[in-house]
Formats: sequence, C-alpha cells, structure tokens
Amino acid sequence: MTRQSRTSPAGSERSLHQAYDTALLDLDGVVYAGGRAIAHAVDSLAVARDEGMHLAYVTNNALRTPEAVAEHLGELGIPTDAAEVITSAQAVARLIADQVEPGAKVLVIGGEGLRVALRERGLVPVDSAEEEGLAAVVQGYGGPDLAWGRFAEASYAINRGVPWYASNTDLTIPGARGIAPGNGAAVEVVRIATGAEPQVAGKPLPPMHRETVLRTGAKRPLVVGDRLDTDIEGAHNGDVDSLLVLTGVTDAAQLLRAEPKHRPTYVDRDLRGLLTGQPEPTERDGGRRCGGWSAVDMGTHLDVSRVSDAEGKPEADADPIDGLRALCAVAWSAAGDGSYAHDVAKALAKLGL
Repeated sequence: MTRQSRTSPAGSERSLHQAYDTALLDLDGVVYAGGRAIAHAVDSLAVARDEGMHLAYVTNNALRTPEAVAEHLGELGIPTDAAEVITSAQAVARLIADQVEPGAKVLVIGGEGLRVALRERGLVPVDSAEEEGLAAVVQGYGGPDLAWGRFAEASYAINRGVPWYASNTDLTIPGARGIAPGNGAAVEVVRIATGAEPQVAGKPLPPMHRETVLRTGAKRPLVVGDRLDTDIEGAHNGDVDSLLVLTGVTDAAQLLRAEPKHRPTYVDRDLRGLLTGQPEPTERDGGRRCGGWSAVDMGTHLDVSRVSDAEGKPEADADPIDGLRALCAVAWSAAGDGSYAHDVAKALAKLGL
C-alpha cells in the first residue's frame, strides 16, 4: 500500500525504535508543551536512544537557536547536541542563501533563531526596511511579545518588491495554557497588508525535508509529530513513514477525518509508541478489528465495540487506542481520497477519546 492510497494505519511486528534508524521528532506538542516535558517523553526517548535509535529534533519553531533548544532538552533530562536540532530557521536561511548574493542584507521579523541561521549562511540580518540594498524579508515565530510594528516593517519592504520568505506557516502553536497563534497567523497579517505570497521553507514543504536529510543522514527515518498538516504531510511529501501522537494539536476526530496526505503510518497515545510494535487493523464482519476492538461504518456514523472473548464477554483490557486504529481503518477506507463525512463523536465517546 502506498502512502498516497493509505486506507488504514499500518502494523509493525518490531518495535518502532528497532524498525527505524532515526526518529525525526517534532518538539512542541510531542516532546514538550509550554517548556515542560510531556508525560512519558523523557523516559521513552531515553530507552530509544540507549537501544540504538538516533534522535533528531525537527521543529518549525524558528524562535530559538539549536543550542538553546538542545540546552532546554538537556534541562528536561534529554541529553542533546545542538547538531541534533534542525529548525525551520535553518531551512529558510538555506533557501534564501540559494537565491541571493553572499553577504546580502535580510530584514528579520522574528527571533534570535533566525538571525543565527542567517549568519551561518553568510547573510546579514537587519531590522529596518530602509536598509540600502535589502535583498529579502524573512518572517519566523517571534514569541508572544513580538511588537506589532515589526509586521508593518515587513510590509513596507515587501510592498516595494523585496522578496518575502517565511520559516513556516503553522497557524497555531501548543503551550502550557493551551493553543496559541503561531507564525502562520502572523504571516496572514503581512499577507493581508501586502497581497504578496512568501516562499515557505518549513514543514510540510520540501526545503525542510531537504535540510533534515542533509543534517541527519538518516537512512530509514520515522517522522514523529502531533500535527497532520505539517508533520504528517511533510512525511508524505518526503515519502517516509510517520507516527502521530495525540499529545498536541491533533485530536482523534481530526484524525478520523484526515485526507490521504494527512494520514499517518502509525497512531499512538504518546511517545511510548516508539517502544512497541504496532497492531494492524484487520477485516472482520464488514468492518475492522484491532486488538480488543471492532469498528464498522453504519452509513450515517461510525460504531465501535469491544470484541468478545471465548466466553462471550467483552475483553476487559481492550486498549482504546486500538479502537481508534480500527476506526481510522473504517473511516479512511470509506472516505477514499476524501475526508470522512459522517458522525464520529458517538464512537469516540465509547473509547473515551
């Protein structure tokens, strides 16, 4: 089955950390949220690393430098070298450097991560649209305190014809208090003011995948993320397998309604899924079975129920994530190349998801 026609989560008899050589891990919503480690992340990553899996952290957040990200991960109990961190700031800096002269001036709307990445490529970050010889404008997440006037500065330059680049266009970013506006929301502000379209480097687009491959040298990578429209679509575009964890932006209902390019190879509750095999849903009685759950499309809605044991009693230890996998198989198969249109709430309520 190709990724383009995926109608069910895949299975793996081997644990994922043994089946793949490198985990390309998103950070926000996967490893931490609001600066704090997500439950089970530290221990799961320690086991995966100790048993031979290479860990690389791939983030669309362009605010911090790789050194700062590595330091933060270390404080959380995840020893990390800066070379193991790949950011959208690095990807967009390479994209700009490929199109402008060495030493060119670039107007920065964002944080220190962008400035460091530009310097790494021999470019000169500046703060004013009035700089003589300005070659580009680059926009990346600048944190919640980024001044509104920075968007105006970008608009002045772009309206004069200066090329515009964006590290990424994630509309939201998860934090300790919930979901907040991301760089994509800020990009929309400048788009409205200018009518222009930026060149975008971050996930799910090819420049980010290129940057990741160049820096990690992964031979059999597994993308691990919490977002369908960046992490999973990026894996799809890069033709690599993916694991979606339900610790960030994507919830179970969104997963069931995913269109083909947003359907992950594997689904799990959190990063403990790296350390286990993955059961594959199988056909049963016109529906799909996974573990102790059976799912079926009723025409107007999805239904899920526990599989009965030899004595006719529902299996007591049925894992709700297996039920979700079975539901994905039913919904994706019914939707084909589209998005599942019928009710999913009742089935998810049975699973407690």
